Amino acid sequence: MIKNNNKYIGAHVSVQGGVANAFENADKIGAKAFALFTKNQRRWDSKPYTQEEIEAFKSKLKESQITPDFILPHNSYLQNLGSPDEEKRLKSLNSFIDEMERCHQLGLKYINIHPGSHLKEISPDECIELIAKSINTAMSKVPDIIIVLETTAGQGSNIGSKFEEIAKIINLVDNKNRIGVCIDTCHILAAGYELKDKESYEKTMSEFERIIGFKYLKAVHLNDSKFDTNSKKDRHESIGKGVLGENFFIRFMNDDRFNNIPIILETIDSEIWKQEIEFLYSLIGKGE
Repeated sequence: MIKNNNKYIGAHVSVQGGVANAFENADKIGAKAFALFTKNQRRWDSKPYTQEEIEAFKSKLKESQITPDFILPHNSYLQNLGSPDEEKRLKSLNSFIDEMERCHQLGLKYINIHPGSHLKEISPDECIELIAKSINTAMSKVPDIIIVLETTAGQGSNIGSKFEEIAKIINLVDNKNRIGVCIDTCHILAAGYELKDKESYEKTMSEFERIIGFKYLKAVHLNDSKFDTNSKKDRHESIGKGVLGENFFIRFMNDDRFNNIPIILETIDSEIWKQEIEFLYSLIGKGE
């Protein structure tokens, strides 16, 4: 029997055939949480939801044991809210506002975003200011939805690989009740935050608390990594098949700081998500 210490694990599920299908796909893998795209993540424009689509999703939401607290929509890969090019930034912002509106229509709570990129054309601090300005504008256009900033791997000119960069964005956001953070375990390892042994894990978590604060933690992307610490490479791996090691996952699954939030797998083999979820729950109560 699966034990539960208030961990809510799922995966980023498909919405092919209709957004309401996310619930069935989550159920198939034994998920207690899930992520989804509210529109095609590789296109700027998508058709608005029909009333039938909205009602179908809300009906499934009402039937499901998974509440909006454990559903983590993810924004488009195309958007760059910190783009140095004003026209591209505005295009990104309008697309992002559309996604926030979709979340609001579906009765959801969160939207997870990659903060943005300076493209080596402006300074990181200038980019951070543009990201925060975009977020403030988006919040003024769409009520309620909480924007969740994802930690990044340190590739290229992406903002968010340093906890300090995330903290600076939060500091510039007007409504602190509508901003949060998603830790991606593969990304923070790639960015240079060590997790593989107990002492380093605790040091990294202490840094997160000191610089950002666990009060802002809204979600986790729980992924193993193909490459080691400080690689700056965003390459996810199946649980236990990468460099993080089983002891990391034991430590994580027994860490109360990660209770009562969506924990989402973005691991590379969807065929074994059900087994990965079962394995992670089996680690509860184990010690090193």
